[in-house]
Amino acid sequence: MIHIYCGDGKGKTTAAVGLAVRMAGYGKRVLFVQFMKGSYTGELEMLSARENIKVMRCDKNYGFFRSMTDEDKGNIIKCHNANLKYIQWNMKDFDMIVLDEVFSAYNYGLADRELIRDIVEGCESELVLTGRDPSEWFVSRADYISQIKNVRHPFERGVKAREGVEY
Repeated sequence: MIHIYCGDGKGKTTAAVGLAVRMAGYGKRVLFVQFMKGSYTGELEMLSARENIKVMRCDKNYGFFRSMTDEDKGNIIKCHNANLKYIQWNMKDFDMIVLDEVFSAYNYGLADRELIRDIVEGCESELVLTGRDPSEWFVSRADYISQIKNVRHPFERGVKAREGVEY
């Protein structure tokens, strides 16, 4: 089945991590692929420590889309597409595949959209998609949709992202 965690609130990745950990706890194999993220985050330690969870992401933090140079965009596209090709060729080896922040990569044109759609259409594993603003194409195919709405966030008061909470 296809799961979507979307919205403007905090917790989309956290929900996907929780589902991946639950699946791995039953001995199932999980592929956790992060898009648009390259800097260290605490969940990487826990996910990578499990033999049955494979984590893939770019090895460089390119920042937010609006601050990327054309060279950065080209590099992140290459990284994202290489990860997508890995998924396409190996998805039958996993019981769950998480595509974290895939909607940002898709919406900004920082990944091969056709390849993403092919993966969604051809995946026989549990598939988890996260990010803001999923297109109707994704929404129409999802079995679960959880929208996380921002009601209040300390960032609005000038509080910077905190280790262990936001990353």
